[in-house]
Amino acid sequence: MNKLQQAGERIIGAKRILILSHIRPDGDAIGSTLGLGLALQTEGKNVQMVLADGVPKEFHFLTASEQITQQPEGDFDVIVALDCSDMDRLGDVLENLPSPTVNIDHHISNVKFAEINLIDDQAAATAEMLAAYLPQWGLTVDKPVAEALLTGLITDTIGFRTPNVSPKTMRTAANLIEAGANISDLYQKAIIDRSYASVRYWMQGLQSLKMKDGLVWVSLTLEDRQKADYPGNGDADLINLLASIEEADIAVTFIEQEGEATKVSWRAKPGLDVSKVAAQFGGGGHKLAAGATIQGSLADVRERVLEKTDALLKTQE
Repeated sequence: MNKLQQAGERIIGAKRILILSHIRPDGDAIGSTLGLGLALQTEGKNVQMVLADGVPKEFHFLTASEQITQQPEGDFDVIVALDCSDMDRLGDVLENLPSPTVNIDHHISNVKFAEINLIDDQAAATAEMLAAYLPQWGLTVDKPVAEALLTGLITDTIGFRTPNVSPKTMRTAANLIEAGANISDLYQKAIIDRSYASVRYWMQGLQSLKMKDGLVWVSLTLEDRQKADYPGNGDADLINLLASIEEADIAVTFIEQEGEATKVSWRAKPGLDVSKVAAQFGGGGHKLAAGATIQGSLADVRERVLEKTDALLKTQE
């Protein structure tokens, strides 16, 4: 029996299932959690979906997003971690629970922390993997499940624009559309629409915009977040705007966090591997998109990260 079959038997055979994903959840984390959770609920399973940081307001349009809580309650037969490369990225939700039974992820930096690990670093998103796995496990991909998974696929590929988009990715999207997902509506809500507060937050960050030798970066302070009245603790996808700068090979955002920490996000053009830099700071991700949360003041972290990132660029010259 292969790992995919083992994972399916464990999940389908369970009565109480806990589904988790990473802190500061993105569209793939949320879409994958809802996609698997709703498919299992259709089969009568008792499912809890938990994200340590909850669901950001911009993803409240997804069916059953209100079911996602921030802490699990009770015991579980099976614990499934989605779109998460290591245990620390799950936050504190497993404080009194065992390690995950199944780990489904597409990050090349995944450390295979579960009993059964389904890792496909060629997949464009964890949602792409689940779109293939659910039917093989006998689970139904109805409209709400399709909408959740397609949202994960759209967001992680920035609207099918990342280099890891393959013919399989597009066929997966087509299958989800056939299952009832409205791609134009989801694209608008997941990629285009922005709150007034997030645009004000961008304005604060862009005032710090700097560029040197193919490296572009911005810094966002806690004060910037307060001035913009932005409710999240990320960069509101400002990193994707920076990555569109023609002269930049690598874009970086530095986001000050509570408790003397800084969240760092990298984006790179093909041919570079920023996951190597992120790994040096305890982070991870993909070659062209990576992140880390680093202890230290904003100024200190920025100096250290820029030094290592610049060194990466110089080795590619």
